[in-house]
Amino acid sequence: MSNPEKSGWRRLWPLLKAPSPRYALGVLLLVGGIGGVMAWGAFNWALELTNTEAFCITCHEMKVINYAEFQGTVHDANKSGVRATCPDCHVPKEWIYKVRRKIQASNELFHHFLGTVDTPEKFEAKRLQLAVNVWRAMKETDSRECRNCHNFEAMDISRQNERAHSRHLDAVQDKKTCIDCHKGVAHHLPKGTFEAEEMLNKELGGK
Repeated sequence: MSNPEKSGWRRLWPLLKAPSPRYALGVLLLVGGIGGVMAWGAFNWALELTNTEAFCITCHEMKVINYAEFQGTVHDANKSGVRATCPDCHVPKEWIYKVRRKIQASNELFHHFLGTVDTPEKFEAKRLQLAVNVWRAMKETDSRECRNCHNFEAMDISRQNERAHSRHLDAVQDKKTCIDCHKGVAHHLPKGTFEAEEMLNKELGGK
């Protein structure tokens, strides 16, 4: 009596040794599909891993300068307990914009390894330039990342204090964006901020 298991291997071996085009294509598609899913998962895993506050402050200059001055601000600790971390403000949530931002961040990694701003003195010398880059990006996107938490349409302006009430009504009317008025809410304002604001407004056509 023949062994069914042995017989099965005898039928399978010729296919493995010299598979027909139909089976070869099927195996190729299966392996390719599994590999594609694994590669996509690994890419998204890496993307999200680098999109955390813990990752941001692994860089010395981020931890001792930017993160240090962020601590204690209204975005770090407040009565509502809603906390904004580095990626909440500096990395888009939409996938295509997030990937674009990650590509841009490769330049920041280059300067990290170069030591461009690795001391408080070096950072202060470039603080205005770095701040203007962020302000420009926020103005061009209508403060997109701010609006993930703050939205004029969702605001009950009538419940705000008199100053905020007036400013927000003016902002809606004048079509201003968050960063126009809220610079320095998480980081120290650099010297020359007023002049930089004027320059940006002219550059962006009054945006």
